[in-house]
Amino acid sequence: MSDVWLSRRLKKVPNRLQDHRDPFQRDRARILHSASFRRLQSKTQVMGSGQSDFYRTRLTHSLEAAQIGSGITAQLRCKSPELCAELFPSTDSLIETICLAHDIGHPPFGHGGEIALNYMMRDHGGFEGNGQTLRIVGRLETFSEHFGMNLSRRTLLGLMKYPQFIETLSKNSQPTSNCNFRQLKASDWHPAKGLYKDDQDIIDWILKPLSSDDRSLFQSFNTQETAKHSDKNIKKAHHKTRFKSLDCSIMELADDIAYGIHDLEDAIVTKVVNRTDFEREVIQKLLEIDDVWLQEYSASLTDKLFSDHHHLQKDAIGGLVNYLITSIELTDLNEQDDVNFTEQLLRYNARLSYVTEQALKVFKDFVYFYVIKLTSLQRLEYRGQQIVMELFEALSSDPLRLLPSNSANRWQYAVDKQLNPHRVIADYIAGMTDDYATRLYQTLFNAHGASDYQLT
Repeated sequence: MSDVWLSRRLKKVPNRLQDHRDPFQRDRARILHSASFRRLQSKTQVMGSGQSDFYRTRLTHSLEAAQIGSGITAQLRCKSPELCAELFPSTDSLIETICLAHDIGHPPFGHGGEIALNYMMRDHGGFEGNGQTLRIVGRLETFSEHFGMNLSRRTLLGLMKYPQFIETLSKNSQPTSNCNFRQLKASDWHPAKGLYKDDQDIIDWILKPLSSDDRSLFQSFNTQETAKHSDKNIKKAHHKTRFKSLDCSIMELADDIAYGIHDLEDAIVTKVVNRTDFEREVIQKLLEIDDVWLQEYSASLTDKLFSDHHHLQKDAIGGLVNYLITSIELTDLNEQDDVNFTEQLLRYNARLSYVTEQALKVFKDFVYFYVIKLTSLQRLEYRGQQIVMELFEALSSDPLRLLPSNSANRWQYAVDKQLNPHRVIADYIAGMTDDYATRLYQTLFNAHGASDYQLT
């Protein structure tokens, strides 16, 4: 592996006695020991955080994604040992690090919080969870004075899920701004998935080793992509980037498998979904896929997943995850997609086979329409959306008075340097857990809220 991908923005790294870790093991340690990672334990994944100690949170989801990511790299090493020896470090710490950190930028209250912050930042560069992840690890966390966690360049490249600016990817027309937060329609304010212009220095440093042709191709995008899950309520979808790095492609697969299969387990065990809907929307569609193993497995899948015997549920979930992971292979984009990347980390991607991709989409669509879009969960998301918008409006009314000292100092610095002070307020709110945001809201707006609540 080229040393250029091992380098860090802050070149001076503490040389601790008898520290034999490789660069990616160091990166993983910084993620695990960060405040941003710990806060994921109280951020909503699919079910509301705090509703039950059984539901997966952003933290447990990230841990499961990391485990799946390790499984994917193990499969790739078996299938393409010589190529993987060139492409990957000897340990799984790189992929685990990227998977552990992939959701670290998501705000409280799931996509409700993301939509709320994107609306409040509509004239100031927008807000998007993946872009915020890069900002946290590259600037905000306190492992260094100016460079966040000061992670290796390759780890940062792997976390760059959508390598283009939000403004470039956003659809041209935006709805008229709502004066009343209560009237805000979420489908109008889904953010384009991309990066912040406020972080251009980080992005330029990560992509510096690329040739101009590789960088231009890597940052290219398709226009007016169809909306996620083909949801007709999401209008005029934004443009979408075309490519991801090798490591990012593995992380995205691990994320999708954890979302489509493990989050489904939550919904079944807690009886959010029922057998009839599952049979109609999942089993019947799986039986239409041309895969003998899948058709045979589907025959008993409903009985196992909806059984009162939890070991049968676990066995069924494990079998599905293994089915998906073992189908993943390395793909040469230069041959498959008719492109011409010279950088190997861009040239190769991990991909599901066409058949297993169809199967995973069936599960993801079911979770989306029968769990995420459930009215009771959408009401919780709406409530969180309102909390975030009200907090942003309050804090931005008098930042030096209402922000904690560290954020207030950053806000003043941004004002003095003619940067983007609104981004500082978005950073502060995005870092909150669901519980913290709720308690701060009660302190500011509820006459009976806790008067001794500390704004720290």
